[in-house]
Amino acid sequence: MAGILDLLNSDLGKNIISGVAGSTGTDQDKTSSVLTMALPVLMKAMERNAATPEGAAGLMGALSGNNGSILDNLGGLFDGGVDDTVKNDGAKILGHVLGSKQQGVEQVIGQKAGLDAGSVANILKVAAPILMGVLGKQASQNNVSSQSDISGLLGGLLGGSSASNEQSFLEKILDADGDGSVVDDVAGMVLGGNKSEGGIGSLLGGMFGK
Repeated sequence: MAGILDLLNSDLGKNIISGVAGSTGTDQDKTSSVLTMALPVLMKAMERNAATPEGAAGLMGALSGNNGSILDNLGGLFDGGVDDTVKNDGAKILGHVLGSKQQGVEQVIGQKAGLDAGSVANILKVAAPILMGVLGKQASQNNVSSQSDISGLLGGLLGGSSASNEQSFLEKILDADGDGSVVDDVAGMVLGGNKSEGGIGSLLGGMFGK
């Protein structure tokens, strides 16, 4: 299974980045940086939530009936600006997935991408329904029907890596309180050369190093 960052590097991913940048009025490179950092963080948060039976059931409920059709009409989604309904859905998804961590996550990612937290929030509101479409399509194709299925799906899209620096990077962003200190820790960890080749750490290191 291709990972979520492989998706961002694909033609579909480039269309998503370009469309999200255009619909939020944000620089394309900065939008790419935000999505490269944020999508694995959102999935890691979902993986945490799915570790409980209630969380797994909630996520499977959200994905049921979502066959990824949003991905088939990205032109329609972005043409003329993204509909407020999509953004409202995105806001609900972010609130549910990140909970009280949402503001800290947006601040940390914004500081690394060179954007304010509000701009990051706008990008994520558009990206979250698209991410759910990706997950819905994968869940449908893989007949996901149990807690272990959904955990396996999320782990596979995260690259299935248990490399400690990658996992701790995602955990650290999720536990950020937005005070700024975590940014230096995270940057040091990812840029310090302790990166597994081709993993999330490597890709994130490349984005941070721009």
